[in-house]
Amino acid sequence: MLILGLNMFHADASAAIVVDGEVKFAVAEERLNRRKHFGGFPALAVKACLDAIGAKLSDVEHVAVGQDSNANLAKKVKYALANPAKVLNFIRLRQRKEAMRDVRSLLAKALDVDRSQLGFREHHLEHHIAHIASAYYCSPWEKAAGFSYDGSGDFVSTMMARCDGNEIEILDRVFLPHSLGSFYTMICEFIGYSKYGDEGKVMGLAPYGKDTYRDVISKIVFPAASGFQLDLSCFKPLGSNQGMQVLPDGTVELARHFSERVENLFGEPRRPHSEITQRDMDLAFAMQQRFEEIFFRLLTGLHQRAPIEDLAMAGGCALNSVANGKLFDATPFRRTYIQPAAGDEGLAIGAALHAYHSVLKQSRRHELKRSYLGPEFSETYIQAALQNAGVEYRRLDRAALLEEVAEQIAAGNVIGWFQGRMEWGPRALGNRSIVAHPGLPNMKDVLNARIKHREWFRPFAPSILAEYQHEYFEHDHPSPFMLHVYKIRAEKRKLLCAVNHVDDTGRLQTVTRDENPLYYDLISAFHRKTGIPVILNTSFNENEPIVCTPEEAIDCFLRTRMDVLAIGPFVAMKSGAKAEQLTASRVENQHEA
Repeated sequence: MLILGLNMFHADASAAIVVDGEVKFAVAEERLNRRKHFGGFPALAVKACLDAIGAKLSDVEHVAVGQDSNANLAKKVKYALANPAKVLNFIRLRQRKEAMRDVRSLLAKALDVDRSQLGFREHHLEHHIAHIASAYYCSPWEKAAGFSYDGSGDFVSTMMARCDGNEIEILDRVFLPHSLGSFYTMICEFIGYSKYGDEGKVMGLAPYGKDTYRDVISKIVFPAASGFQLDLSCFKPLGSNQGMQVLPDGTVELARHFSERVENLFGEPRRPHSEITQRDMDLAFAMQQRFEEIFFRLLTGLHQRAPIEDLAMAGGCALNSVANGKLFDATPFRRTYIQPAAGDEGLAIGAALHAYHSVLKQSRRHELKRSYLGPEFSETYIQAALQNAGVEYRRLDRAALLEEVAEQIAAGNVIGWFQGRMEWGPRALGNRSIVAHPGLPNMKDVLNARIKHREWFRPFAPSILAEYQHEYFEHDHPSPFMLHVYKIRAEKRKLLCAVNHVDDTGRLQTVTRDENPLYYDLISAFHRKTGIPVILNTSFNENEPIVCTPEEAIDCFLRTRMDVLAIGPFVAMKSGAKAEQLTASRVENQHEA
């Protein structure tokens, strides 16, 4: 049975293919068309899904979409009528969304096939149910509490559920305009981060702040019988587009969230790219702190209604890895499963699996243990790409490749690591990664100056061999998809100085040989050379979507000051990273450390 899952005409458009209940392939459209957070129709992603399993569109029996414009319609109408100036926009938006619901025609046009040849059944699933489904049906559990939260989706910002067997029972919803995601976005916009997806950046700024605005921020979002509420005087009216719109070219654009009252409270908003002041840091600190307080309160309430220790969680706010790392100490939940594409691209998997399990009543057999669901490329293809780019390279067997790259990392060089299938979700997890030494004091600055060009306050992540996690971090719950932040143990902070954030934390990826044998063995080889079972891991890109193809990886390698490219079995080096210079380079870096 073939089921095609879609997230379309929404941020992070994507497609996934499920075969007999197992996710075989999934990719966000941005990775293929190179337009970050693309929100149009995922035509390239659909084609990639079908090509990956050798199927035609006419072979697909079910198509499931992770949104339903008819969901919560009464709530939407009530809100529109309470805001008469928005009624016309609401009607226009409804008309446009109805035109977008013709999935059969959209797919036929995108893949240039006869519409009459398509016999699939079509399923539309409410946004947050699809989020919870994406986590629960990928988890190892037969029972779990389900939780989803983000800015908005089908006029809901938060959903709580009890998951049992094939079924997801909705316990509660928080409706717009009340939204923890909107609260977070509003403060981010005020301090100069107004693009879709900037929230993750500001999470890294929060630890630099002080507890200056606790009382003021606590009045902007506060507990209520419905879960929580916003002080709406601090927000612009939501409007019919729920605070976000997708332009005709697929660009995702946020409407301004903060009102004039916020300016009266905190002064002039910061202009993007201007100096970050202590006020901005303090606002980020207060925002993250209040976000966590409300989040933990919601989870505690959920546990009272679904008293299970296992939590399946998704939604854009579930990417807040700082909060995720603290929930074990702040709530009764002991285990989490957070799907690697917890944001909106994950809706494609959630919709498809919900159709298979809940609608079609098929039994559950598969657990998603690995994020490597995207495209892969043959050795022949990679070699041709290197030759076409005029790059000098050497081919190495597996053992020699691991030895060479581990030696380069130990010497303080920066390596592009391109292997196997691309990761599903926003994190590079060892197949489309830039890797480096985690214990060199200057490595963060080197990466930012030479390749990443990121804000000074954003940390880099550690990938650690799973069996050493308890020795280096204060919590041992695994984080295979880099979605938890934990404290680094005091005695290990100097060893991990390049990935130790200002608050002595790291957003770790725990790596097992079962999940990624080659990456595990690379870290092991580095461990043998240095005594450190950790490497610094950041995404293989330069202010663009993570590279997908060999051509994109080679281009990024050539246009940045990366030292080495390890792509498939091939190694290419810049002149400054020749093997004969390794020993001197290592001695110099160890002296600096």
